[in-house]
Amino acid sequence: MQRQRWFEIHDSPWFPGYLRDLVTESLEAVWNGSGTYRPIARRLREALAATGATSVVDLCSGGGGPWPGLRDEVADGKPLSIVLTDRYPSARLLAALNRKAATEELAGPGRGKMIAQMEAVDARAVPRQLRGFRTVFSAFHHFDPEAARAILADAFSRREGIAIFEGARCDAWTLAAVAAVPFLGLREAARARPLRFSRLFWTWIVPVVPSVLLIDGILSCLRSYSLDDLRELTAGLSAPDYAWQVGDERGCRVPIRYLIGTPLRAGNLAA
Repeated sequence: MQRQRWFEIHDSPWFPGYLRDLVTESLEAVWNGSGTYRPIARRLREALAATGATSVVDLCSGGGGPWPGLRDEVADGKPLSIVLTDRYPSARLLAALNRKAATEELAGPGRGKMIAQMEAVDARAVPRQLRGFRTVFSAFHHFDPEAARAILADAFSRREGIAIFEGARCDAWTLAAVAAVPFLGLREAARARPLRFSRLFWTWIVPVVPSVLLIDGILSCLRSYSLDDLRELTAGLSAPDYAWQVGDERGCRVPIRYLIGTPLRAGNLAA
């Protein structure tokens, strides 16, 4: 296992929750504003089609992750329901997402709902009532190997699909790209609506948010899992009716590393 056991500031117990919310909100605004995860939409759409899944359980969502900007492209005109979950859900951010989801459902009920789970959800042991294809965006590197394997084992044992996507990689190009994230965070804070004094204060006046984005971005790269690490994590989680894919999705500013597990339907097994 090549992964290094570093820490990140916004994950630390001593880091105030309201600042953690601002950091995750800023990071997610950068992802959606720059289309960081758009290149994996086709691969995720194919994985959903292979399993026949029409619902998604997003783990470690924070304030929403990239799903608000990614859903339509992945759904490709088909109904797709999404439940956003987190072990430490932000009541303010998740309530805002639920209000938006309710409005969208009234405007176009055929799209499927996107809602937020207000109760805490542990990605290592997802509650049985939460059924659907699981996704994890830019959070897998937060887990040590034991917890990371538990996340995969839980999906495997329940025969649920799971897709892990990570922009963090320990290479020179990605580390250089991380240096741009704080500046993009400044831009997103200035144009975010509605305007909030707390967001502007901790981003522009006292630049805690951009500083944490830079430091944690570098640490994310240093503690990211390599392709060999991901293969090691899936060792022993094999069965004739379950398949794993590991690789890098290129053709974008920052390659996206992926690990996808798919339960195979009877038709696929026969083929």
